[in-house]
Amino acid sequence: MADSKLKDESIDQLFEAILLLETEEECYQFFEDVCTISELKALAQRLQVARMLRDGKTYQKIEQETGASTATISRVKRYLQYGAGGYSIVLSRLQQKQ
Repeated sequence: MADSKLKDESIDQLFEAILLLETEEECYQFFEDVCTISELKALAQRLQVARMLRDGKTYQKIEQETGASTATISRVKRYLQYGAGGYSIVLSRLQQKQ
């Protein structure tokens, strides 16, 4: 279960809304309305960093390919190792889909 500091009714409603999206196009439409381009790019970058860390890439390689700072890479690594398991769930499912 997610950290209790994160869980509240408005976040539950957001996640329920996201789970109702059926296609990639619907995701684009929803997230374009909800997030700035910078926010979406930051989320996408973190997922890319997580994938690269899982694949054993070095911080230097990740920084070069993604433009992520070492602080971002370290944060993602910490959550991969000690977080709620969300990165692992998504990365595993993405790998199965390929």
